[in-house]
Amino acid sequence: MRREKNDLQKYFNDASRKVKVTADPSQKREILNESFRTMSKALDLVESSPLVSSDERAGIGRYKAALQNKQDELEGRNGYERVSDGQLNSFADYVVQDMEQADQMITISVVTLLLIVILVVLLT
Repeated sequence: MRREKNDLQKYFNDASRKVKVTADPSQKREILNESFRTMSKALDLVESSPLVSSDERAGIGRYKAALQNKQDELEGRNGYERVSDGQLNSFADYVVQDMEQADQMITISVVTLLLIVILVVLLT
């Protein structure tokens, strides 16, 4: 299970690295938005699977909510102040740290984690 969690963390680390080597703020935002959309789509697909228990669905729902909050913060929606262009690199680091913490608080089986990892790879 540790490997699958590391793969999810690696996904956000990779997005953060891409943000940091990109100069254009609009491209940085697109990288972050695309990473959120891809992960959300993978979570939606796994959540709708009959293989996933109700407890896992609840965990996936909390993870999706955390992702949505980050996306809202990036774009300045739903009461969040928009992340400034100068703060995008720091925000990318913050997303990595926050999603790692969320990942540790949510209990998901190895099979479900593996499904999420596979879908993320296929969707990117």
